[in-house]
Amino acid sequence: MEMPTPDTKIMSRKASIVERFQAVLPADAVIHEEAGTRAYECDALTAYKCPPLCVTLPRTTQEVSDILKICDEERVPVVPRGSGTSLAGGALPTADCVILGVARMNDVLETNYDDRYIRVQTGRTNLSVTGAVEADDFFYAPDPSSQLACAIAGNIAMNSGGAHCLKYGVTTNNLLGVKMVMMDGTVAEIGGAHLDAAGYDLLGLICGSEGQLGIVTEATLRILRKPEGARPVLIGFDSNEVAGACVADIIKAGVLPVAVEFMDRKVIQVVENYARAGYPDCEALLIVEVEGSEAEIDEQLGVILQIARKHNPVELRESKSAEESAAIWLGRKSAFGAMGQINDYMCLDGTIPVSSLPFVLKRIGELSKQYGLDVGNVFHAGDGNMHPLILFDANKPGDLELCEAMGADILRLCVEAGGCLTGEHGVGIEKRDLMVDQFLPEDLEIQMAVKDVFDPKWLLNPAKVFPLAASAPRRAA
Repeated sequence: MEMPTPDTKIMSRKASIVERFQAVLPADAVIHEEAGTRAYECDALTAYKCPPLCVTLPRTTQEVSDILKICDEERVPVVPRGSGTSLAGGALPTADCVILGVARMNDVLETNYDDRYIRVQTGRTNLSVTGAVEADDFFYAPDPSSQLACAIAGNIAMNSGGAHCLKYGVTTNNLLGVKMVMMDGTVAEIGGAHLDAAGYDLLGLICGSEGQLGIVTEATLRILRKPEGARPVLIGFDSNEVAGACVADIIKAGVLPVAVEFMDRKVIQVVENYARAGYPDCEALLIVEVEGSEAEIDEQLGVILQIARKHNPVELRESKSAEESAAIWLGRKSAFGAMGQINDYMCLDGTIPVSSLPFVLKRIGELSKQYGLDVGNVFHAGDGNMHPLILFDANKPGDLELCEAMGADILRLCVEAGGCLTGEHGVGIEKRDLMVDQFLPEDLEIQMAVKDVFDPKWLLNPAKVFPLAASAPRRAA
């Protein structure tokens, strides 16, 4: 993966830049020795690594502002970092950059149950937001698989979703307001504790902008009442295509499950060995969950099971207890970790129309044979957010490049099917050079012009999102 050549002038000024940080930050908030910076050399896309110039770990919005002012004056690139769980290289540093990590900014600042919102610092983990309100029967809806570790900052940057986004939406549907620090240190308040802000939808612009426009230090998030109950069903099929057709028919019927999750044989076998969830021996598995009162659950599941039976499932199992439900979801939530125990893999997240699931799954199988690399499919089928896991051997010369080529073909397939390159992981460096397959040059020019307004020196999260050739004149200015 090509990265820009580091600015050696910046690297030669490292000592003076570090001194400026140390003058405005606590001693433990600046990491500049090589042994310390190594911990920040990559994110969850571990195929690419580069230690940064130094790392800053602020605890307040004012400290973030002080850091950015120094970097702006010194013309030093800044890479924002939440928990480092990005699967697209969104937090990958360059050798001449400063990492600005928000992990120490994890306080709950305000909770309001009457108006159903919580205000937090963005270093707080996704799951701990629900943890702060669940005793009062509330929850925060977006639930990415990495929710135990991933930070709200990264969720906002990549507009993350999760298994339950079919009903509750992704981060942008649950984000009410932010406090954001611009590259010159200016602090801006956007949105707030209300449903819609007046004027331009700047909040919609910021959510999903991948750290290109500013550093979000505080977020006001929508919280919801817990549903009365929820119940999943397992549905096994003898082919991926039939499972995909079943998903399309469920959505077409107008039923709105809280989640529809898909796993193929490769993933089922690995997960079953890992989590012992009691999954059936089949080619493809759906987990469909509905929620509400007992009467609502029974009615919705009745429709879903009727549709499923038309597709001749090899197994149809409705959860009968909280323990069975927990086991079903344990398997799904363990999928990525379980797969990592058997192989190196690259996880994609192209998104397609639900009606295209059978065709796209078939083509992924064909590409697997063409490239000679196994693929495990596990994804949010209800909204067509694909997560093919391409298995490869990082120690085998050429395997990573083969994996990347196959991944690019799968993502192009998603675009050709009427979808897009990314559903929740973001573009980062992984899909940067594929942006031309989804957007015309004029489209990219408009997107880069927006960045010009927020970050005129192009110092925030360099070499991400936009193809290097397209952004080169701006980054060199």
